[in-house]
Amino acid sequence: MSDINHYVEKIEKLVSEGWRIPMSAYVIVNEEEMLELIDQLRTAIPKEMRQANRIVQERDRILSDAEVEAEQKVQEGRQSASRLAEQHEVVAAANVRAQTIIERAQREAEILKSGADEYAAGVLQDLDGQLGTLESQIGRLTSIVRAGLAKLAKVPEQSGDPDEQE
Repeated sequence: MSDINHYVEKIEKLVSEGWRIPMSAYVIVNEEEMLELIDQLRTAIPKEMRQANRIVQERDRILSDAEVEAEQKVQEGRQSASRLAEQHEVVAAANVRAQTIIERAQREAEILKSGADEYAAGVLQDLDGQLGTLESQIGRLTSIVRAGLAKLAKVPEQSGDPDEQE
């Protein structure tokens, strides 16, 4: 954690532990402690700034190195492309080979897609069958519950008085 964050947390703690003035948003804090934390924060900020400047300089150096390396790679790529272009027969053969690979990949993808579709259809049919079974079971259970409720509704209420039971 950076020094700045550390001091900010200390200030937050000092404020949260301060004496609250009733029925207001004000808090009384120890002035000496607060001023000490502010001084420490002022001291930490330049150090953090120097560290941030070092990081920016390092980033700039890395970016510069990356740009040089990228330019070198681009030049190498252009030279390589030029050599390949000069070898027209190699390029033509590569194009034919690439087209063959693409066509085979498309056929295989279509086969995989078809298999996946069949599998999905099978799974959905199984689920449909299971849902049908569940629906019939729920229907039977609903009928049993309703019959039980109807039966309970027909039974005369019995009270604790023996004269009424006769």
